[in-house]
Amino acid sequence: MLGGIISLASYGLNTGGTVGNILYQLEQQGVFSYVLPFLMIFAITYGILDKTGIFKQNNINIILSLAVSLMALQMNFVSYFFRELFPRMGVVLSIILVIVILLGLFFDLDEPWVKTGIGFFMIIGLFIIVFQSLDIFNWIGFSWGTSSGLYYWFQRNGIALITGIFVIVGIIIIGKKKTPQADSVVEQIAAKKKD
Repeated sequence: MLGGIISLASYGLNTGGTVGNILYQLEQQGVFSYVLPFLMIFAITYGILDKTGIFKQNNINIILSLAVSLMALQMNFVSYFFRELFPRMGVVLSIILVIVILLGLFFDLDEPWVKTGIGFFMIIGLFIIVFQSLDIFNWIGFSWGTSSGLYYWFQRNGIALITGIFVIVGIIIIGKKKTPQADSVVEQIAAKKKD
């Protein structure tokens, strides 16, 4: 009995019907490299064209979205970019989910400062994701190595960058404080007549 359970749990990548095997087969068939990026580019392009209403006919939006999607997949560049981008996005979304759960335990999530903090973490995460994904293609000119590039820049300018971020956040927070508004002239006259 125990041997049957153990053999059921020990299916390998090539021997059983596990989810990993299905994902491997989909990868080998090009679903992740071509089909999903095609569908995503098509949907985004069609949504933008439809929302902006540049072309009044729906058929033109479909044809243009189809052409853009197919041309984008002509090289493996888009597939490689998506392969770099979405795993990082999954990690950042997991971190944001943990932050939301922890904040929800101790604070009311409807408070403005909590929403602002979550939005701040989302923006920082977005910049990190895009920056690292573009860094793979050497578009930015920095590298994450310890001898040069971005690591060296942060090592030399990190304190100034953090100070600048705190100053900007402080200005935003101070600017949001509501100042008491003086009564209008009519309200002041009406208040004097009541006295």
